[in-house]
Amino acid sequence: MRIFAVFLFALALAVPARTAGPKPLFNGRDLAGWKMTGPGRFAVENGMLKTEGGMGLLWYTGRKFGNCTIRVVFKTASPNANSGVFIRLPEPPPDPWYGVHNGYEVQIDAGGDEWHSTGAIYSLAKVSRRAQKPAGEWNTMEISLRGQKTVISLNGQVVNEFDGGQPVPERKAWYEPVRGPRPDEGYIGLQNHDAKSIVYFREVSVLE
Repeated sequence: MRIFAVFLFALALAVPARTAGPKPLFNGRDLAGWKMTGPGRFAVENGMLKTEGGMGLLWYTGRKFGNCTIRVVFKTASPNANSGVFIRLPEPPPDPWYGVHNGYEVQIDAGGDEWHSTGAIYSLAKVSRRAQKPAGEWNTMEISLRGQKTVISLNGQVVNEFDGGQPVPERKAWYEPVRGPRPDEGYIGLQNHDAKSIVYFREVSVLE
């Protein structure tokens, strides 16, 4: 019996620990842990977040995130519905434009050009391909943060790889993000862009 117990103990040491799965940040019931800034709102409807009005920003208050993979499962109600996922926000956002100018916006917009379509880092890093499904179908976006490196996958395809120190286009308009470095970690958020853009989110989770 003692030999068998020693064998089981050695086997337990030899088998690597199971990796924990993604931690859900949206519980499917209410906005616990989230805070809204700006106009419009996010409604909870049938276990999903639904954008209403805008331009506003819903951000997760629990903590900052770095060196992780953020997974967002979303669908749009129309081909040109506009939204975004904010990353690397250094401080709690006092207004909806804070995310644009102090963090990065990972765009959701099937109708945008390569600098502003789904998977682009708004106005800073263009997509290498378009991989969003038609309106009404669910999409899975994964945003991997590794130091200053950001890798964005959409429906299993890498669509963008961006390093915080790489050259970016010249800023041409006030609504384009202020250029400059962002932190390795920060708060994350979701954008409700305008009243005509309806986007649903059924999962927002983080794998560290």
